[in-house]
Amino acid sequence: MTSAIPEHDDPSYAVTTLWQRLKDDSDGHAREALILQYSPLVKFVAGRVAAGLPRNVDQADLVSYGVFGLIDAIDKFEPERGFKFETYAINRIKGSILDGLRSLDWVPRSVRSRAREVERSMSELEHRLHRTPSDEELARHMDQDVESVRGTLAEMSNLGLVALDELIGPDSASSLGDFIPDRAGVGPEAAFHAEETRHILGDAINRLPDRERLVITLYYFEGLTLAEIGEVLGVTESRVCQIHAKSVLSLRNRMS
Repeated sequence: MTSAIPEHDDPSYAVTTLWQRLKDDSDGHAREALILQYSPLVKFVAGRVAAGLPRNVDQADLVSYGVFGLIDAIDKFEPERGFKFETYAINRIKGSILDGLRSLDWVPRSVRSRAREVERSMSELEHRLHRTPSDEELARHMDQDVESVRGTLAEMSNLGLVALDELIGPDSASSLGDFIPDRAGVGPEAAFHAEETRHILGDAINRLPDRERLVITLYYFEGLTLAEIGEVLGVTESRVCQIHAKSVLSLRNRMS
């Protein structure tokens, strides 16, 4: 059991103790206490961001996005470097809120309709070809020109917000929420399922075409931005968005 924080007249002493316990012992209780301690920062930043947004944007959504930024800041903050946490965290929280806003479902129905058509065509071609189709093959299958298909793929990069209870595939009984780990503990069956899922995902990534595999690796494993990936590949950021959207579609088809 985690020991209690020693009582002290100086509130900053308790916070310093929490940071020590988190960084030295990876204390989960200290992490939760720090999240609560600094949670007012999230409301502050969300309020500032909301001031410049339309009224139909729910501030509670902004707070939800900001919490992820706060948690990320707590996990990555290095107290020994002498910087003030609040200054560091505010930038992380604001970035997380802006990322969340970009993923809001402000997408016309026509875009969703075209996206479903691309998904359906990708699935049919992958089943037939046993590989990821090229842009040209996808365009021919959809009876469209390549640039139109690539435009739809770029638009699909805005469709990143999904419900946790959404099924991962038409023939699957599993939802995205089923893949979120249970923080209460992982039993042997869950551990085996997680390992099997990682193996399947790794195999699916390895079977992507070289350029698509590189985009996934640089974005999700190396942490590069889409613009930075574009510089590596010698293409525009928009083209990287298209490749990324197509790669994610292919992985989702194979995982389901």
